[in-house]
Amino acid sequence: MTELLDSGERLGRDELSALQLERLRATLRHAYANVDFYRRSFDAAGVTPDDCRTLADLARFPFTAKSDLRDHYPFGMFAVDQSRIRRVHASSGTTGRPTVVGYTDRDLDTWADVVARSLRAAGARPGHKVHVAYGYGLFTGGLGAHYGAERLGCTVIPASGGMTARQVQLIQDFRPEVIMVTPSYMLTLLDEFERQGVDPRSTSLKVGVFGAEPWTEAMRKEIEDRFAIDAVDIYGLSEVIGPGVAQECVETKDGLHIWEDHFYPEVVDPFTGEVLPDGEEGELVFTSLTKEAMPVIRYRTRDLTRLLPGTARVFRRMEKVTGRSDDMIILRGVNLFPTQIEEIVLRTPAVAPHFQLRLTREGRLDALTVRAEARPDATAAERAEAARAIATAVKDGIGVSAGVEVVDPETLERSVGKIKRIVDLRDH
Repeated sequence: MTELLDSGERLGRDELSALQLERLRATLRHAYANVDFYRRSFDAAGVTPDDCRTLADLARFPFTAKSDLRDHYPFGMFAVDQSRIRRVHASSGTTGRPTVVGYTDRDLDTWADVVARSLRAAGARPGHKVHVAYGYGLFTGGLGAHYGAERLGCTVIPASGGMTARQVQLIQDFRPEVIMVTPSYMLTLLDEFERQGVDPRSTSLKVGVFGAEPWTEAMRKEIEDRFAIDAVDIYGLSEVIGPGVAQECVETKDGLHIWEDHFYPEVVDPFTGEVLPDGEEGELVFTSLTKEAMPVIRYRTRDLTRLLPGTARVFRRMEKVTGRSDDMIILRGVNLFPTQIEEIVLRTPAVAPHFQLRLTREGRLDALTVRAEARPDATAAERAEAARAIATAVKDGIGVSAGVEVVDPETLERSVGKIKRIVDLRDH
């Protein structure tokens, strides 16, 4: 395996720490000198880049939040002249102004390198065909996966999202070994294979690289069993670079190794901001170490996880994201996450692994309704039994009462391959 690793992956822990500190100090100087927001926030916190003498000193610097990026829309967080920007990406902006990110030539090279490293860790090899079903465009998923696969020496099939029946046909005709897609859309493809009468286990696919949304071990088992592939997790977010920040290794499947030579992770208490020791769960925070166009300092991801020692690589691992601090639902005093509902839906016969949580207010109390899509062949009696089973499991396992609706297949709204998990209809 060692011969497959690049030079960064061969670093010892002490060598890695020294490189991180060198790059961290350069990034702090670059951000302070070229981004008004960072100069003001550092000054307000009473710190300068020279105050970072050890990696632990990063905790003295202020956080960056998504709202800060939105407040400086579109290009106020860029640290280089516009003439050096080679590409921009942006979030969907469905909850306000989009967050815009930019890349220099070197940034695009770095991005391709970390995605290539991720794909190699996932089991892809030069010469493999990679079916990219992430959305292309301003969303970072499609193009990020595309250029990383090409950097590794793979053949890219740029399918993008949508046109599910055609995707199934392309997989049969072009015979890719690897697919990159959201896990929920992979299950939509699974339904389409079965609708067309094609055994999903008969395809050429060997590896699925799934990201862009939290997913559970139960969903991994569902995908692996029904497709006969290895299902591994990839992590990224556009504010940090896009896909390729961390990757699960196919030989261990025990959490995602963070490419720490490019992205420095911390886990903090989501309420106090205190840095937590490795092994404790909290909110994931990233500082970029090599980005030119738009460095980010202590960016709060809102993703909940914990840091663990490396196994297949020297880099530390992050546990699979269990949810987002801003996705946590507090229902009549009980905290719950969509992933808890997902585990229940996945083990319930007659329903597909596609669900949505609707929050409403009945009088003075909040109410939760779980809407789950039926499998195409489910009878009315099986749907009714599934609804009863889900309601009972939510009550017994999570401790709240929930209504359950089993709806027709492909009823729930999808966006860029993902189902919107939470619909909040309460009058705030």
